[in-house]
Amino acid sequence: MKYGLNIRESGEFDFLSLGALVHRLDPGIIPFRKATQCLIHVSGGEFNVAANLADCFKLKTAVASAMVDYPIGDLIAERVLAMGVKPIYKHFEHNGATGPNMATVYSDRGAGVRPPVVFYNRANEAGAMLKPGDFDWKKIFAGGVRWVHSGGIFAALSPTTAPLVAEMMKEAKAAGAITSFDLNFREKLWKISGGAEKAVETIASIVKNVDVLIGNEEDLQKGLGIPGPDVHAKSKLDPSVFFGMIDNVVKKHPHVKIVATTLREVHSTNRHSWSAVAWIDGKTHVAPTAELDVIDRVGGGDGFAAGFIYGLLKGEEPETALKLGWAHGALLTTFIGDTTMATLDQVRSFAKGGSARIQR
Repeated sequence: MKYGLNIRESGEFDFLSLGALVHRLDPGIIPFRKATQCLIHVSGGEFNVAANLADCFKLKTAVASAMVDYPIGDLIAERVLAMGVKPIYKHFEHNGATGPNMATVYSDRGAGVRPPVVFYNRANEAGAMLKPGDFDWKKIFAGGVRWVHSGGIFAALSPTTAPLVAEMMKEAKAAGAITSFDLNFREKLWKISGGAEKAVETIASIVKNVDVLIGNEEDLQKGLGIPGPDVHAKSKLDPSVFFGMIDNVVKKHPHVKIVATTLREVHSTNRHSWSAVAWIDGKTHVAPTAELDVIDRVGGGDGFAAGFIYGLLKGEEPETALKLGWAHGALLTTFIGDTTMATLDQVRSFAKGGSARIQR
């Protein structure tokens, strides 16, 4: 046992995530109101972690999600396979007019003093129609799954998605998998799904079977209903507020062994200071601070989660696992799109203090 967790040595899958797949339209630095063309990125917080772990870290991963049988679904499905992720789909037929749909995210990259602007079309989304009983978890876990993951955005999509996450977490624990949940609290989504009290109640039903939490102090306060401590951070990079909340988190959820998050100070759209922190089985760890020249910030947090989970699955020392997450998240901001283009050698080099000197 390490980190307070009993991580199985092998299995059919190293990592399985549950969440909605989306496609992101990206006009680059041009605002949408003036855009004439867009790149299309396939995304989804839970899928991004699975894709990063498969493509960069060469782990065996899968994603359980909704898939609509129409051209946008085909586009997304092809990208899932291209990233090396095994699909486990609940299929929906498109009616030719109104859906069901694969959700669309609209996100320019901003530039300088102009921040990125993100908005959505999640109308009649297939992912929100997923419900308990849609997946045969016993069959999925039969070959062995080492780590299972989901997140707060998917849980907030509809009245049926959170119970599905809770169902998966319970089955995963029974099957011997480690479970993680990225709180990713989104107030707008929870307002539609019942408000602040409903959010805390719903997330609690999931977290009771979760070993590892990812989320910042706001996620912990609003997602778990944990009051903030009487601590004032000196900057966005100061971990004192985050660490000040851990006692209350563990008091409410004593089975949770790890809580981690990224720290980011945004100086401009293209210049960020970047760090990460983790509480691992009673001990605190802080990553270095890097000054990032950001090309596309979307997906950096999922990049951190992937590198951090990889380090834990590999049995690295806690400090090393945190640095692998920190390094991969930093590298991800240098690529366009939501998923990785990094190699494991690049991640390990940066985690050890590598530089941007040319590699010949």
